Amino acid sequence: MPNKILETNNSVSAIQKGTADKTTVDKNEMKKAPLHKLFVSALKDIYYAENAILEALEKMQEAATTEELKEAFEDHHLQTQKHVKRLEKVFKLIDEKPEKKECKAIKGIIEEGEEVIKSTENGSATRDAALIIAAQKVEHYEIAAYGGLAQLAVTMGHDKAADLLARTLQEEEDTDSHLTDIAETSINFDAEQED
Repeated sequence: MPNKILETNNSVSAIQKGTADKTTVDKNEMKKAPLHKLFVSALKDIYYAENAILEALEKMQEAATTEELKEAFEDHHLQTQKHVKRLEKVFKLIDEKPEKKECKAIKGIIEEGEEVIKSTENGSATRDAALIIAAQKVEHYEIAAYGGLAQLAVTMGHDKAADLLARTLQEEEDTDSHLTDIAETSINFDAEQED
């Protein structure tokens, strides 16, 4: 009888080992897959972008004229900090290290925003209107990135990562909508009245 128990224990161990080996092989195979590499590359890109956006939002908040717009930039700064943390969770969920990959697109959009600040009058509604447009260009880039990433995560079966990315996507869409409301409610009209 002890031999039967020993044989059973060895069989269970072999099955468990086989499962562990299969999981390791599956993870290794997944990491080699072109779609996974694309997904990780895009994550690194948006991770870089979110960190760059944090700095840009501080400058935009400082340059804004109205309190409403200053508050909107401050709120989005806090939200962007959460997005960075959320991306770090996504990296962890797919067993990858959070790394930044330079995003030329966001660098260009941020440079445009800095040019807007230089080329508009300090304290003017026109500057605020221009800042809203610059901020919405950032939002639209993020919406495109998170929309694509969420779909890739779903396709690859990374359900938890997909949920996190979809939550961020929704928040980016809400921010874009809020900026439109601010512009349409007063800032654009005030800018039209300026000489």
